[in-house]
Amino acid sequence: MDSLSQQIIIIIVSSVFLLLVAGCIIVLVFVYQKRQIASIKEKEQLKADFEKQILESKLEMQEQTFKYVSQEIHDNIGQMLSLAKLTLNTMNPDEPSGLQHKITNTKNLVGKAVEDLRDLSQNLNTDHITDRGLQVSIAHALKVLENASQYTISIHADGEAYRLPQQQELILFRIFQEALQNILKHARSSAISVTLSYGPAQFVLRIADDGQGFDASLFKPGAATSAGIGLRNIRHRAKLIAADCVVESQPGKGTTVIICLPIQ
Repeated sequence: MDSLSQQIIIIIVSSVFLLLVAGCIIVLVFVYQKRQIASIKEKEQLKADFEKQILESKLEMQEQTFKYVSQEIHDNIGQMLSLAKLTLNTMNPDEPSGLQHKITNTKNLVGKAVEDLRDLSQNLNTDHITDRGLQVSIAHALKVLENASQYTISIHADGEAYRLPQQQELILFRIFQEALQNILKHARSSAISVTLSYGPAQFVLRIADDGQGFDASLFKPGAATSAGIGLRNIRHRAKLIAADCVVESQPGKGTTVIICLPIQ
């Protein structure tokens, strides 16, 4: 084979090799772009889901607050104002000896009603979580519950408190509300304990009760028995903020919901 033929063969082989390399590069670029587009769409979907969940959380919190406000006005504030009205109706200017005492009682009743109405109006707006912070908002909600019920309430904070991003605090407060509603509806408990642990690497929220409890193994993710709506909502919201959710419970030994949020 002469040198010209060898050169032609080399040129052909080199051209085929370059075409193969170019084809591989084009395929790799196409696959990369496809994956990048899919990743962008996934991130956009996650962002949309997160924003939707934030809105739903605000609406749910407001709906829950409306129900509580209605009950509180009827059972508590309405009763105080009725007592104030009754006291005013029993005032007799011809009996000055007991007049001052009744006036003082009426002022105290009206003052307490005004204070409770102020607290209720603040709870109607989810911005109070942004203003107060998670810890103060939870403490306030527990105080309102303690005043209106027979529950023994306790709240503890471990470590030096710090603020979390607003959206995370909103989701965490909604998780707290969901856990609290589960306790009120199902636990048959007499005591509720909340602990906020502020660590350098993670924030931990614990909501515990001394109620009837349940077999937690039946409600683990992937178990044959599907979790109740409350637990599913709690786990879903925890996942949205990249937090771990653990539910500890045994029949007759109460329930503890633990949310662990890594600190970035």
